[in-house]
Amino acid sequence: MRPSRDHLRSTVREHLGRHPGERDALSGVLLNPDSPDLVLQEEEVSGAVWLPQDEVRSPTLRAKPLDAGHRPVKTVTATVPPGTEPHIVGVHLVLEQDGRVLLGRRHPDSAYAGGMWHVLAGHCEYEAATACLVREAHEEAGLVLSADDLTLVHTVHAVDRPGAPPRIQLFFHARAWEGTPELREPDKTVAWQYWDIDDLPDAIVPYTRAAIEGIRAGRPYTEMGWSR
Repeated sequence: MRPSRDHLRSTVREHLGRHPGERDALSGVLLNPDSPDLVLQEEEVSGAVWLPQDEVRSPTLRAKPLDAGHRPVKTVTATVPPGTEPHIVGVHLVLEQDGRVLLGRRHPDSAYAGGMWHVLAGHCEYEAATACLVREAHEEAGLVLSADDLTLVHTVHAVDRPGAPPRIQLFFHARAWEGTPELREPDKTVAWQYWDIDDLPDAIVPYTRAAIEGIRAGRPYTEMGWSR
């Protein structure tokens, strides 16, 4: 059964009553236990846990307390307008060089598409999509991009399976960049390799293949997984 906001607020107040020293740590998750809405730090939105699907019409988000090293950020309310569905936004880098495209092989233990090839990608936190891609490119591969050099070339609107969160996948070309791909996050990506754009690997994430084929055909948009 879904816990009510009153129950959540009372649980937080009870916890802080027993552990008053944790108020600062919890301030990144709940700014005010007595407020009608739960409030999240923007950095934590991407890592927040949605309540089950039948509760998504008026969801409450839960998140981990911030580590001491996190930078100060703004806050956003965790309520969703009635009649809408939260979407996960992903950003993707289509980095082409001499007719080849950069792909990374995902770690075999990855929860999604383990062992498959994928363009450099990440999920948006509370940030612009281009800023997210600039950040992810540096964090994952040591590449330096400028948001001004990014151009949106394809969008995939997808749902992996019935009941799964819908996703908007944005694919960007980079006109310029600095650096050579490095394995900065070996727990996520085990290899970077340029592939001939006409001879992509068989084990490639399906929506990535669809996006690359769409780009080559001059199509700006693809839908996947939606019943018609």
